Amino acid sequence: MPDNAPLPTATATAGLSRYGQIAAALQDRIVSGAWTPGSAIPAEGALAREFGIALGTIRQAIAVLVQQGLLERVQGKGTFVRKGLSGASLMRFFRFGGADGAPVVPRSEILSCRAVRLDKAMAGRFGLDSGARGLAISRRRWLDQTPRLLESIWLPLPRCEALQQLPPAQWGDLLYPLLGSTCGVTVHRAVDEVTFRTLAADEAALLTLPDAHPCAVVTRHAFDLAGHCVEYRLTRGDAFAFRYTADVR
Repeated sequence: MPDNAPLPTATATAGLSRYGQIAAALQDRIVSGAWTPGSAIPAEGALAREFGIALGTIRQAIAVLVQQGLLERVQGKGTFVRKGLSGASLMRFFRFGGADGAPVVPRSEILSCRAVRLDKAMAGRFGLDSGARGLAISRRRWLDQTPRLLESIWLPLPRCEALQQLPPAQWGDLLYPLLGSTCGVTVHRAVDEVTFRTLAADEAALLTLPDAHPCAVVTRHAFDLAGHCVEYRLTRGDAFAFRYTADVR
């Protein structure tokens, strides 16, 4: 195939460089599921021959997707589609651990799960119209027989309809692997924002903390491989257990 031939998997976008067009074509394969999370992509030489381009061009295209976090290079093994988030990363904000201090996955308790009509602000987060349906989940997370985190989670419907049909007792402790296995949704990245306030009386009771106890609130927007928001979450935890580490260079 000549270097100026049309792309086989994506329409060339005006204004994009040649390697940018190839990167868009490769991204289409990831988003469509042709290349699944955790799988190795074809060798650079094979891709260059498929697209009829120079090896340097395919390397530039792959570098774009590595920078975007869709691909990762593993020394001596090749280039892989990045796996989705596991869902345990919120624990980095709190000084909770097992008896030996090692990090552990907290046990999840689903307090409620119901379909709701989303208001304008919530629907807008998912790119939906006001009044669209969503799944509202209330969850409590436990460590060492103690409730540590309280979470309010919203997911878009009908995209997460399959999760609604699954009994909460079968959900397990991590939401993101469950979204992948039941709904085909890969959570690729998340943006967290931390604020502080005091606990309302009902929140304090669920966390066995005093009324108006200081709490840290982690607000999360999670996105799929195509960049669509697939989860909005509010996590509340004891502010005295909050931790933040930044490596500034």
